[in-house]
Amino acid sequence: MDDFRSSMRFALRAMADITGTTLVPAFVAAIVGKFLDARYGTGRILFAVLLSLTFLGTAFILVKKVREYAKEYQKLIAH
Repeated sequence: MDDFRSSMRFALRAMADITGTTLVPAFVAAIVGKFLDARYGTGRILFAVLLSLTFLGTAFILVKKVREYAKEYQKLIAH
């Protein structure tokens, strides 16, 4: 029973971390980009640029986090 609980805790923590890593920066970039476009009258250029840069940065961060979670998962199932 303890193995199941620790596995579920790990899965929920990993899911929440990866979801937050993906959604929070994209949401902030979208709001800031929309605000800047409205302020400077640039159409949707700043929105697109900020969102694109955010997605690229997030991709690198996600690769690192997924590798760390994979190592942690291997330790978890080894016990």
